[in-house]
Amino acid sequence: MSRIGKLPVPIAKGVECTLGADNVVTVKGAKGVLSVTVDPSIKVEQVENDIVLTRSSEEKNVKALHGLYRSLINNCVIGVSEGYTKTLEIIGVGYRASVNGNVLELSLGYSHPFYFIPPDGITLEVDTKSSKNPRISVSGIDKELVGQVAAKIRSLRKPEPYKGKGVRYLNEQVRKKAGKSAGR
Repeated sequence: MSRIGKLPVPIAKGVECTLGADNVVTVKGAKGVLSVTVDPSIKVEQVENDIVLTRSSEEKNVKALHGLYRSLINNCVIGVSEGYTKTLEIIGVGYRASVNGNVLELSLGYSHPFYFIPPDGITLEVDTKSSKNPRISVSGIDKELVGQVAAKIRSLRKPEPYKGKGVRYLNEQVRKKAGKSAGR
């Protein structure tokens, strides 16, 4: 039995789950609506304030899908009730970030600035006051989309291993290398 798949998904207060045709689970909450289409080999049931998933067979790929769909439905429930946030930190002299309307403008040491327009459902905020390094907060209800947008922003200037300059997740540890002069 899948350790993750056998756990019931608790439905938070103020969240409404509906099981539709073709194994579509729709989750509505205060922050929005998300839906997951579950594979036909996984049976989805609503038991009181929980969603329970059971699998039809003991095949290896069905076992893998059991835990996957349980996690996806749980992420939807958490997303519509609380939401997800990832925070990025910009480290480097002259590296700046600002939000103009809906567009994130990044100055990352290149000859040109980057302009990033977030997809629907994602909000970007820049905090330059709480610390000496600017922080970008990526938030939304879809965990996958929040992580994807944060990874895209980080990929514009990954932290380099000598001085640690670049865009990194908050509290991310960057292993530093010794420079040329340390090898002598």
